[in-house]
Amino acid sequence: MWYCFDEMTSYDTLSRRSFLSTAAALSVPPAAARKKTIPVGLELYSVRDVLQKDLEGTVRAVARQGYAGVEFYAPYFDWTPEKAREVRKLLDDLNIRCFSTHNSSASFAPENLNKAADLNRILGSQIIVMASSGGAKTLDDWKRVAERLNAGSERFRMAKIRAGYHNHASEFKPLDGTRPIELLAANTTKDVVLQLDVGTCVEAGYDPVAWINHNPGRIRSIHCKDWSSDPSKGYKVLFGEGDAPWKKIFAAAEKTGGVEYYLIEQEGYSLPSIETAEQCLARFKKIHG
Repeated sequence: MWYCFDEMTSYDTLSRRSFLSTAAALSVPPAAARKKTIPVGLELYSVRDVLQKDLEGTVRAVARQGYAGVEFYAPYFDWTPEKAREVRKLLDDLNIRCFSTHNSSASFAPENLNKAADLNRILGSQIIVMASSGGAKTLDDWKRVAERLNAGSERFRMAKIRAGYHNHASEFKPLDGTRPIELLAANTTKDVVLQLDVGTCVEAGYDPVAWINHNPGRIRSIHCKDWSSDPSKGYKVLFGEGDAPWKKIFAAAEKTGGVEYYLIEQEGYSLPSIETAEQCLARFKKIHG
C-alpha cells in the first residue's frame, strides 16, 4: 500500500494522540478509587436569631457562603405543605439541599409520622432526626424511644427517607450502668442513623472516634460542633478551636462511619451568627482539606 507524506503524517499524529490519550486514561484512577467529596451543610439553629426574622434572606446568605445544604430544626414542623414547597423552590433556585431535619420526639408520635414524612419528602430531606428524647429518665424510657425510632423508620422508609437520632451529652453518661446511646444503638434497626454531635460527646468525656468505629455504617451524619474544657468557653468556640480531634474524626467517619454529609453547628460566639457560620466553614475547609 502506498501513502503520501501528508497521509503518513496524519496517521502518525493520530497514533501518538491515541497513545497519549490511553496513557492519560490509565494514569487516572477509576471513580470508585477517587476520594469521595463529602458535602458540608449548616444546622440552621446556628443562625436562629436571623432565621426567625428572615428565612429566605438567611438561607440565601448561607448559600452565598458556600454551604452545600442545610438542616432545618423543629419550627419547620409547623409549616403547611405549601410553605414547604416554597422553601424547596428556594433551595432549588440556590442549588443547595435540605440534608435532614431536626425534630422533637412528638414528630415521631404515631399521629405525626405521616406529616413528618410528607414535609420532608417535599423538602428533599434524607433523614428525619429525633433531636430530643422527650424527657427520657430511665432505661425503660430509652427503650420506648428506640421503639419510636423503629416505628418512624418503618413509616419513613416508604417515602425513601430514614429516621435518625441526635445525641446530647446525657446519652453518653451511664444510667444504671448503661449508656442510653448504646441502648439506642443496640435496640434500633441498622437503618436508623446515629447522628453524632461531636461537641456533646466530647463534653461527656467519651471518645467520638471510638463511637464511630463501634458503629460502622451508622454515622451517616455528623454535627461539627466543638467544645472546650476551658470553663469560660465551653461551646462558644469556633470550629477547630476546641478539644475535638477533628482529623481523626474525619478519618474514622469516612472510612468506617459511612458519613454522607457534615453539618456545622454553632451555639454561640462573640461575632454575629452569620459571620460565625462563615468563619466555621472556612476553618472546616482548612482542617478537613
